[in-house]
Amino acid sequence: MGTGKTLIIIGILFILAGLFFMAGGKLTFLGHLPGDIHFSKGNTEFYFPVISCILVSVVGTILLNIFFRR
Repeated sequence: MGTGKTLIIIGILFILAGLFFMAGGKLTFLGHLPGDIHFSKGNTEFYFPVISCILVSVVGTILLNIFFRR
């Protein structure tokens, strides 16, 4: 792959990441799905979005397979 194509792909990825961060406040379901771990006791809180991480990973894998399939 040439340098030009690589730069275009990187630019598109940056644009998509920017759109994702701009819409971050509107994606309230992400991080609050059933299966996400949240403990709070006193002044201590622990939060780990297990299912949200799996969902983002699956969607990312599908998109990458669609765009970079040979």
